[in-house]
Amino acid sequence: MKTLSRTTTPDVARQLFGGSPERALALLRAAWPLAVGPELARRTEVVALEGSTLRLRVSDTSWRKTVLKVKAPLLARLRTLAGDLAPSRLSFCDEPLHDRPLPGRTAAMATPLPEASPALLAAADHIGDGETRDLFLATARRYLARNAS
Repeated sequence: MKTLSRTTTPDVARQLFGGSPERALALLRAAWPLAVGPELARRTEVVALEGSTLRLRVSDTSWRKTVLKVKAPLLARLRTLAGDLAPSRLSFCDEPLHDRPLPGRTAAMATPLPEASPALLAAADHIGDGETRDLFLATARRYLARNAS
């Protein structure tokens, strides 16, 4: 996962997404597919951030076991992406995961997004990898569009 080696610095993550649990959760939801890869991302859903615990919904017991087996590297990848906003623990909720498309392929993406502000573009410039930078900008724009409505 080459994209994880060059990411948003912890200072930029804290500046953009710190200040409220909802904003930290938005960052972790965006970082989750990068941390776990597309297959595991499709089988899991970030539900909540409770203190330093990230609560997940998983499609079935087998995938829950998979997450538990790779928990330490996943938490390390999240820390690389989100800095000190990253959780130190994972927990699971028992609700079933609904079938959904791969991350980033939602109907919400068809909605016109606001232009990226100069501050957002400046923050994105700190991300060395082009693919990660594009994902960051797309996620931030969707987040801003949702909160502007």
